[in-house]
Amino acid sequence: MNTKKIKVLSIFGTRPEAVKMAPVVQALARQPEIESGVCVTAQHREMLDQVLSLFHIDPQIDLNLMRPNQTLAELTANIFNNLDPILEKTNPDWVLVQGDTTTVMAAALNAFYRHILIGHVEAGLRTHDKWAPFPEEVNRKIAGVVADLHFAPTALSKDNLLKEGVPERCIKVTGNTVIDALRQIVHEPVPENIASLLEEKQIHDKQKKLIVITAHRRENFGEPIRQICNAIKDIALNNIDTLELVYPVHLNPNIQKPAHEILDGIPNVTLLQPLEYLPLIQLMKHATLVLTDSGGIQEEATGLGIPTLVLREVTERPEGVDAGVLKLVGTDYHKIISETTKLLNEPHYYDSMAHAANPYGDGHAAEHIVDEIIRYSLD
Repeated sequence: MNTKKIKVLSIFGTRPEAVKMAPVVQALARQPEIESGVCVTAQHREMLDQVLSLFHIDPQIDLNLMRPNQTLAELTANIFNNLDPILEKTNPDWVLVQGDTTTVMAAALNAFYRHILIGHVEAGLRTHDKWAPFPEEVNRKIAGVVADLHFAPTALSKDNLLKEGVPERCIKVTGNTVIDALRQIVHEPVPENIASLLEEKQIHDKQKKLIVITAHRRENFGEPIRQICNAIKDIALNNIDTLELVYPVHLNPNIQKPAHEILDGIPNVTLLQPLEYLPLIQLMKHATLVLTDSGGIQEEATGLGIPTLVLREVTERPEGVDAGVLKLVGTDYHKIISETTKLLNEPHYYDSMAHAANPYGDGHAAEHIVDEIIRYSLD
């Protein structure tokens, strides 16, 4: 009888990856047939560490590759150069990657070069525009070319892969692990800093409505982020007594500079440092509306049933749009204001979007993924 364990190395580097891989790492650890390891590139250092602590994950390998102002080419080269010796030394049977970051693309290619099986979590998302989101659309397609098992979150993602020629036997529709993570976090107590903020801004007693904003994507640097911030400014000034807008501002100077130039000093706009995952989810739970260009927040808002205006021209997560919880508005100043105003002032329109929809599975995606790895390995 073969008692050799299946060696699985999970590799990730950013906060969104860590959130979605945390339930997978937990599920792997529960399986006696599997020897599970975690390697982080620390593409985002502080934001990554917050999630590792929240989900009690202790990586065996930390490459610590975050550097100020490094280019995508420099980051990619650093991942290749630092990860390859790790793969040679650990020699896993599987490398698991998630989503569409530079870490995903480089780790998947590196594993391919070493003939290691690759599992791609959240496979098959597409906008069909290589520049939006940039560089994520190309990163996930490259990972998809070399993956052995594609863990598609939805049937639509599966269809995207089939159209690209991926054999159906290699695609498993598992749901999205973001729902697994959300189910763990949503019932946690409200952190003290968020409870204080909600009380101070009169949101707890419903004297004011809350809009939560996240905007940080590369394709929105420059004029697009200025349009977004100017729209936020005028929405705030037109609703001084009834609305509070809270914007955790990404640390990138391309976001920090315009956000503070345009929004500092407006009495009902609160600019925060980036929030940890738990406080962010708890803040969103109390929101009337979310404005975001984030990918993961589109999924989380859909799961929570919070109407969300997506500050992008295209999305690789159309399931939330189809469910009616998300609406694409791009970065046009006038459109952001008009759609926000409509949601704030027209109850029937708001109610048509404010319903929890779960196109992303049953909250057991991580278990489905681990089951498929074991099944594939034993065949």
